[in-house]
Parts: sequence; structure tokens; C-alpha cells
Amino acid sequence: MDAKASGILERLAVSGLEKCLARLSKVSAGTWRITGARLSWGTPEDALRQHDFTNPTAAVYFNVKGGFPFTLMMLFDLNEIELVSKCFLGYAFPRAPGLTQPQEVLLLELGNIILNSLINSVLNALKRSCVPPAPRCVGGDLRRLLEELGGGMDLKQNFRIITVTLAIQCDTRASTSEVFGLIPEELADELERLYKEER
Repeated sequence: MDAKASGILERLAVSGLEKCLARLSKVSAGTWRITGARLSWGTPEDALRQHDFTNPTAAVYFNVKGGFPFTLMMLFDLNEIELVSKCFLGYAFPRAPGLTQPQEVLLLELGNIILNSLINSVLNALKRSCVPPAPRCVGGDLRRLLEELGGGMDLKQNFRIITVTLAIQCDTRASTSEVFGLIPEELADELERLYKEER
């Protein structure tokens, strides 16, 4: 893997998400920003293990099908749902023992906005277009999330993993969330090839 060329994956992710978060910060009650981005290699489980599952967790995700399929997901700490909802909507949802329907609707809407910005960055770089699938939301621990993902992808396959950490802040309180892009090697190679041609 050409480290210089593969950096295009991180740049694509950061560029698309920065524009999205800037818009969110203008129209919502909170401030949204990127605090870190990195590229690694591994399975879906390797990606998810980067999240701290100490507290109840929810994931919004979708699998993009077609010639170059890939998976995007965003993980939330459900103990921070009050803060996340206040930052996004302007008022706080109460914390609950599990994932409630209102919380699920909130996270689906927020995740859809953020993940679509990442999809658009990848597709624009590939000069392709597609209709993104409807996102799905699931709450649970690492095992539950892997079971859910296993219905639409090979959990033993290795991917290039883009991990972007977001900070969500209202007043003096802040929370973090992770966005993951699981990119098959063929798609990563295609992106790198286009990047080299443009250079």
C-alpha cells in the first residue's frame, strides 16, 4: 500500500465531513468538529473495537452496493443522548435504559446527514453516482453490532478502515462519536489510481 497515495482516503473523509459539520454548526444549537482521523487495515470487528463499549452504544450504518461496495457507520454513546439531541435539535431527549424510538429517529436523521457527506466525497472522487440506501440503526454491544453488520457483509474480510473522531459540544459539555468507513481494497486502489492520474 502506497502510504502517500492512500492518504487520499483520509483527505476525502475529512474534507467531506468538515463541510458537513460546518453546516451543522451554523444551523444547530451545538458545535461540531473533527478531532482526529486515521487509516488502518482490518475486519469490521477491528473497526468496532476502536469504540469504547463501556456505555450503551448505538450505530447508524448502511452498506453501499454495486461494483464497489463499501460500508459506513457512525457510533454514539447512548449515555450522551441528552447532549447529542440538544446539540442537534436544541432540546434534550431524556436518557433511557435502551434505545427508544424517538432516539432512533434522531440518530437516523443525524447519521444520515453525516454519512451521506462521506459517501458523496467518495463518489465524487470516483466520478460516479448512486442512490444511497436508507440507513439502519441498532443498539447494543460489540457482539450485537457485529451480528447486525454480518447480514450484509463478510465479517472476515479485511478492509481499509477510515476512522474519524467527532466532537459534539453544547455550552461547556462535550461528547465524542466515531465515523467509520470500511473500504474494500479494490475501491481503495481505484481511488488511489485516480488520485495519481490527477497528479
